[in-house]
Formats: sequence, structure tokens, C-alpha cells
Amino acid sequence: MSHTVEILSVGTELLLGNIANTDAQMLSQGLSELGLNVFWHTVVGDNPQRAREAVALAKERADIIITTGGLGPTCDDLTKNVLADAFGKKLVFDEGSADRIRTYFQRIGRSMTDNNLQQAMLPEGCTILENDWGTAPGCAFEAEGVHVIMLPGPPSECRPMFQYRAKPYLLSLSEGVIASHTIKLFGIGESTMEAQLREQMNAMSNPTLAPYAKEGECELRVTAKAATDEEAQALLQPTVEQVKKLFGAKVYGVDVPSLEYVIIQALKDRGLTLGTAESCTGGLMAKRLTDIPGASQAFKGGIVSYTNEVKHNVLRVPEYQLERLADKDGNVVVGGVVSAEVAAAMAEGVRHVLGCDIGLSSTGVAGPDKDEDGNEVGTMFVAIATPEGTHVRALHLGTRPMRDRLRTQTASHAFDLARRYLSGLDYGT
Repeated sequence: MSHTVEILSVGTELLLGNIANTDAQMLSQGLSELGLNVFWHTVVGDNPQRAREAVALAKERADIIITTGGLGPTCDDLTKNVLADAFGKKLVFDEGSADRIRTYFQRIGRSMTDNNLQQAMLPEGCTILENDWGTAPGCAFEAEGVHVIMLPGPPSECRPMFQYRAKPYLLSLSEGVIASHTIKLFGIGESTMEAQLREQMNAMSNPTLAPYAKEGECELRVTAKAATDEEAQALLQPTVEQVKKLFGAKVYGVDVPSLEYVIIQALKDRGLTLGTAESCTGGLMAKRLTDIPGASQAFKGGIVSYTNEVKHNVLRVPEYQLERLADKDGNVVVGGVVSAEVAAAMAEGVRHVLGCDIGLSSTGVAGPDKDEDGNEVGTMFVAIATPEGTHVRALHLGTRPMRDRLRTQTASHAFDLARRYLSGLDYGT
């Protein structure tokens, strides 16, 4: 049976924009991995009447309702009351939940006020989802053909509660096994990727293929349902291989977390080291690489050469390359600091200074304005220096993206050069 899901987030703070609704994002991602279709996101404030209206609408159009927030001890925590009333269930006191709440306060060394025990009032006959990360237990029940799952709002509680409590409950609703693989791509836009797969995706039912846009890259998630995991994998593999063949070198991995993870693993596998020389990315490449556990085995370090003095004195970029020069006819003969020549010199320089096998560099204009040489925002150059030579990629990322997005995309393009070199691929465009 195909289920339809509505995520109902409760909290006036979400409507006011005081906090971002990261719970809904996390839940949508997790539910799609289970092959469950999320059709609606609803946010409602801490108002009983509007909450009742939202629940009544959700009952009409979804057969799984997952709520976040509104399970705490204060008067504006109304989710359980509204859901119980909507489905004709009484709230009853659960002594086991009360004991866990008391134990929680003892463990953290704080006194417990009586209103915290309101959190132990739960719909009669529900499945209690024990909360080992906070005080408010979650719960789940089925009534009138609808499954209701209530989760606490704080992300530090909602995420593990979904992973370790709600997910097993949801899996029990489905006969068989749901499995998925995520194919990661770089160097192709979501619309281009989707256009090449649209007809196939529309025709697929098991497995299914769903595209996702990430920051500067794309994902394709292949999901299959079968009686056993072996059967599900047998359904998945042909589609995974087909997608890999279709997009070729743009696929940088399957079920891998990031480009930088792939690079660090490939460096360690080959016993090579890497260093970075960054201007416009301001250390982002080094930061992303050192976020990977074990990166110290392959990443020697990074130099943030934000000024021309550092580019020349530390990386040994020739001074004449740092000045934009034109001939008498106005033709540029030296590109200046934002140029292919400087990007190449920076990559070669950091490779020499740090004594590493591979040097990566970035230089460009992240905005908000043109640089003094007239280069538009989004004009970027990344380079890779290796024992076999140096390669530069020129980027024109547009003038509208924000600085953070331009920096992220630029760093990813540099990583793509390293990934392609380490995989024995051509450098692409």
C-alpha cells in the first residue's frame, strides 16, 4: 500500500521566523528514504482552534500524520490534546513515562516542577515512543484509518526520536523491506539532470527514482521495496548502474557523504597528500577537508592568501602576474590577481611550500561588487598542481548568488578537479 504523509509542525516561533523548521526538512529526507510520500508540510501556531483546523484537514488527505512540537509541560503545548480530541481518544497518565521524566531530572541535577508530569499524559492505547534525549515522550496510534506519530520539537530530540523510535514503527506498517541508494553528482544542474530522466522516472514504480538539489550539486535517490533486502538490492542495482553510465564522470559516488570525503578517502588509498591555497574561498576548502575524520593522514594544510603580499611572499606568485596589464591596443596581456595564471601559480606554490603531492587553489570575485580590475562577481578560477602538471578551470558562476554560495561552489569545483585526477578521469569543464 502506498502511504501519503503530512508533516504538521506546531509552534508560533516557527511562524514568526524565530527558528528554522529543520525538523520538517529532516523528516522529509528520512521519510523519502523509507519510500513514503510526503505531500504536505503544515505549520500552525500555538492556538487550539487553528491547530484543530489543521488536524481536521490533515485527516482528510493523509493516512500518516507526523507532528513535531507541542509536547512540553507548558500551557501552549497542545498537540496531544488536539490530536486526542480529533480522534476521540482520552489522555491517560502513564506511570512509566512519569518515572522516566523524574529520572531524567535527577540525572541532570535539576529539580522537577509538577507541570512536567503533564508530559506523561498520553492517548489511551498508544504506542509510547520513549525519549532518551529529553523529557517529553512521543507516541503513535492508529485511528480512523490514519496513523498518527507525535515527536518532540527540539531538533536534538526530534532527530534521534525519528531515527530510533518512529522509523521502526513506520517500517512495521509496510510488508517487506524498503532499501535505497543515493547517487551523488557534480557538474550538472538539477533541471538538466531531471530532463534526461523525466520519462524514465514517470514510468517507474518499483524501484523509484527521485532527484534532489543540494548546494551546488545534485542527488538521485533510488528506492525499492521487496520481501527481503537481497531482492530489494537486485531491483536497485540495474538502475544505479544505468544512472552511473548515463552521467559518467559527473557521478562522484554512491552513498557517500560529500566530495571532500571522496577526496580524502582516495588520497589515503593512494598514499598521497594535498594542500590548499585559497583567496576568494577564505579557508573554506581547508575547513571542509578537516571536517572529515582522519583527514590529517592526507591533508597537509592550507594557506589563506587573501592579499597580494601573501600570494607573492608565501606562495611565490610572481609580482608581475598580480598586476593587470594591457597593451597599447587595450588587449589584456596579464590577467591580474583574478586570472588563470595566478590560480596556477598559487596551486604550484602551495605544493612546493607544503611539500605535498597535490596543490589546489582558488582566486576570484565573491562580491558584492566587481573587483578593481573590472572582473564581474562570480568570476572564479580554480587550479590543481600535480607531478604531471597544472590544470586551471575558469568559472563564471553568475553575479546574483550570495558570497557564501559562490565560495561553496568554487571550493567544490576545486575538489572536483582533485577527484577527477585521483580517479584517472579527464578534468572536464
